[in-house]
Amino acid sequence: MAKYLVVGAGFSGAVIAREFASAGHSVDVVDARSHVAGNCHTERDADSGVMVHKYGPHIFHTDNERVWEYLNQFTTFMPYTNRVKTTSGGKVYSLPINLLTINQFFGKAMSPDEARAFIESQADMSISNPETFEEQALRFVGPDLYEAFFKGYTQKQWGCSPTQLPASILKRLPLRFNYDDNYFFHKYQGMPVDGYTAIVEGILDCPNVSVTLNHDFEKSQGKGYDHVFYSGPLDGYFGYSEGRLGYRTLDFKEIRGDGDYQGCAVMNYGDESVAHTRIAEHKYFSPWEAHEKTVCFAEYSRACEEGDIPYYPIRLTEEQALLKHYVDIASKASNVTFMGRLGTYRYLDMDVTIAEALSAADQALALIAKKEPIPPFFTQPL
Repeated sequence: MAKYLVVGAGFSGAVIAREFASAGHSVDVVDARSHVAGNCHTERDADSGVMVHKYGPHIFHTDNERVWEYLNQFTTFMPYTNRVKTTSGGKVYSLPINLLTINQFFGKAMSPDEARAFIESQADMSISNPETFEEQALRFVGPDLYEAFFKGYTQKQWGCSPTQLPASILKRLPLRFNYDDNYFFHKYQGMPVDGYTAIVEGILDCPNVSVTLNHDFEKSQGKGYDHVFYSGPLDGYFGYSEGRLGYRTLDFKEIRGDGDYQGCAVMNYGDESVAHTRIAEHKYFSPWEAHEKTVCFAEYSRACEEGDIPYYPIRLTEEQALLKHYVDIASKASNVTFMGRLGTYRYLDMDVTIAEALSAADQALALIAKKEPIPPFFTQPL
């Protein structure tokens, strides 16, 4: 029986471990934290009974049939539609920008066609090929909506001017000329009835899988294994020898009370004068439950420092150069494959993380059967 080491007990590591164990291999899983599921970790709050997303809200959404069916082996998904609100200039609006947002913001009662023509009249049509976030926003919605909903929030989230960020960040956000306020547009959307940690525990609950928590991994520990699947920080694997890749991290301010605090799951704050980016009221992520008390967390974004939890890879010019350097080093490494959000230094939704792990397992097991080497990357970070 071959023996494999998986570093990280988030979705990437858990899926790889499960697939390899199901194929008859022995798998050891290690994680530095005291729990599985990584940043998707959920747990019951002792005081309120609310299921809390400890590292910020996670809403599952996908069009990937295989991923949806895979997860449904380990949980029951309850219906959940992500409807985000935002406070800007002392008023509350609906996100993503839709017909209600447009009419409310401009004090009008436009039809879809009228609103489309109106927004086109607001947009800066002289920007033919937007390269920065700001250019994309001005071309996309014009200066007024940009200032109200995107500029301040983005500066707080990323710690830099939107003129320094790539246009691709904004291209993920929809603009609708109807009253649809569903933040996502995927076929499958929902919340796991028992939280995300229960899913990962179920995936890892498999013969041939051994899980060790509170375990700090060092590269030398890979000796004695046929291969290592590493979902920790790419730069961390090499001891940060070339420097640290840039991330944003989050600080959370806890808010407790009785009844409701804000009346919705997520309230963004677009004004730059408000220090936090958003407040999440966690009982709204489980609308099938009833709780007399409430617990919320205000999120504050800042630069990630040593010892902080990395959340969002920055991937600006300086980081891209350093990333290329680490990828060059990693591509020459043997007996290790880098995976997941941290291992490939990319922002990944949960469904993409799971899909990539399933695909990597398929490819790796096929290579093992042919006695061919497993590559350092199945998905290139660059």
